[in-house]
Amino acid sequence: MSKRASVKMVAETANAKKPKHWSRGLVESINDPETIVKKTNNIVVINDKYPKAKIHYLVLPEDNINSIYKLNSSHVRLLEEFGKLYEEIKAEHKDHNLRAGFHAVPSMQRLHMHIISTDMISPCLKTKIHWNSFTTKFFLPYQDVLEELKENGTIKKITNEQHKSLMSSPLKCNQCDHISKNMPQLKEHLISHVK
Repeated sequence: MSKRASVKMVAETANAKKPKHWSRGLVESINDPETIVKKTNNIVVINDKYPKAKIHYLVLPEDNINSIYKLNSSHVRLLEEFGKLYEEIKAEHKDHNLRAGFHAVPSMQRLHMHIISTDMISPCLKTKIHWNSFTTKFFLPYQDVLEELKENGTIKKITNEQHKSLMSSPLKCNQCDHISKNMPQLKEHLISHVK
């Protein structure tokens, strides 16, 4: 074996052992048949590994688009297809109130839209940041993002100040005016909305 081949093999072995960063987990998930709920030529719908409600899906493009801020007017049709899949999923879950949207500051690499039920009952819903990322203006509704993309050809980023303000918002119920002091109290309150 040549010295060059030996060095290449050592580098490949080191890279194979190196743990992948958690923010890249979605790329692996879209290739895992056990997580896939629906698939088209352009889009994959997967179960969220850490659901924040009874129903929580992620809609991702097959193309490597990093976030909503990498979208341009050429992606309007792709986003419209996201919407069609959202409508299909809503029809399949008529007994749940579902919302679709994007986080203003995504934590995971690869564009993804959340489809999530408003019950927000889940053992994975643990922190104020979890709650506020789905119940404040940090959660950008699908239709608003689509309209902004059609009108402007891009999506405008929120400021760091807006981000901090939204994440520190009070724990206000997403179904009534109740404000909780902490997450356990909020989770207990949410059960009162279950029919």
